Amino acid sequence: MTCSVSVAIHRDKIKVMTRSSEQIKNLAFIDGQNLHMGTAKREVGPWKIDLARFRVYLERKYNVSEAYYFLGYVQETNQELYEEIQKAGFVLIFREHNPAMIGKKKGNVDSDIIFHIMKKMYKKEDFSKIILVSGDGDYKLLVDFLIEENKFEKILFPNKKFASSLYKKLGSQYFDYLENLKDKIG
Repeated sequence: MTCSVSVAIHRDKIKVMTRSSEQIKNLAFIDGQNLHMGTAKREVGPWKIDLARFRVYLERKYNVSEAYYFLGYVQETNQELYEEIQKAGFVLIFREHNPAMIGKKKGNVDSDIIFHIMKKMYKKEDFSKIILVSGDGDYKLLVDFLIEENKFEKILFPNKKFASSLYKKLGSQYFDYLENLKDKIG
């Protein structure tokens, strides 16, 4: 009887493992400052992303199981924004800053995003591919590496005007523009 119980437990574990290995489990990493500046703060035709619709879009279109939203630093005045991001289903990650420097420099999260992705790869965490939301050319080496490792799905540029020209050589299968999706996520 003990043996059949352990066998049943063992079979359940196999089922769970089989089920999860069959599913595509992509991860999204969003450069929040870049997303905001490329949509709501753009010079011509600013627009606001509906974060809940955007999260659903990422899940349905790209099979994103976890989406990480990176921001520069915490400000009490932005508490409603932080709550909106979390309610939409994003994991909110803030960049650590020296308190004396807050407000004197932009919240550059590029290295944090690169570090989090590389840490997941180093620890061999279970995921299929990466979706990156940014127009910043600082991610180009990371993108090239992820493509080599068959771990890159797509980079979503918030704005065509500020999409780094470094990515043009990749080919359109590796990038898209969020402004083309205003009707779905706006």
